[in-house]
Amino acid sequence: MADPLWTEDTSAAFRDLAHYAVPERELQTETILSLIPEPDGAPLAMDICCGAGGLTVAMLERFQGLRVLALDGSPSMLETTRAAAGDRADRLETAIIDIAETGWRIPPEPLHAVVSSLAIHHLDGAGKRQLFADIHAALRPGGVFVMADLVEPVTLSGRKVAGDAWDAETRRRALDTDGTLEGYERFVAEDWNYYRLPGPDPLDKPSGVAELLDWLRAAGFDGVDLHWMKAGHVIISGVRG
Repeated sequence: MADPLWTEDTSAAFRDLAHYAVPERELQTETILSLIPEPDGAPLAMDICCGAGGLTVAMLERFQGLRVLALDGSPSMLETTRAAAGDRADRLETAIIDIAETGWRIPPEPLHAVVSSLAIHHLDGAGKRQLFADIHAALRPGGVFVMADLVEPVTLSGRKVAGDAWDAETRRRALDTDGTLEGYERFVAEDWNYYRLPGPDPLDKPSGVAELLDWLRAAGFDGVDLHWMKAGHVIISGVRG
């Protein structure tokens, strides 16, 4: 069952805005791929809340033997992912999930890698801690978990810095892509910048960087590290030893 706060209209808006609103999206994808070990044979990877499938397809393209289980709460997102996979769809499986539930966290076989982009911040702190433990259990030895997501600044000044940087990056991407500010203006009009919201948001529940790193270590991950950060977004990873 999908989160009732995330509708198919939300999915459509995200597909339209993601190119503009995801900071350094291409660099993020390349960074995530660089952290996944070269597979031996045809192991299985998991993409949690795959969205329109950009990261799923990038894994299928980069790692020729890799199979990917792409999960999402939105039927239209999974349909878009399957279409984007094209002739690589023979190595793709998809399934509807509710990220807060746990049944989907027991994969059919130990996983080579688990990735997630802009999804885990929808869980509260306890939910993130449980998810990290479940991912660790689902990975095979040497398997990697890579997470790209929003984080919660510690201070109000930090929140302003993140919000300003996110606006600036979205504005830059809109101009670079289209030569106009239309994409940025829609980003602003739809209140997409979490750091501009006046109070708590029922859908977005980011945690602090230090908390995320500590929770990954507590879940048993080795080599926990922060690899990239911009505009309140981070990429972090850990390895199952």
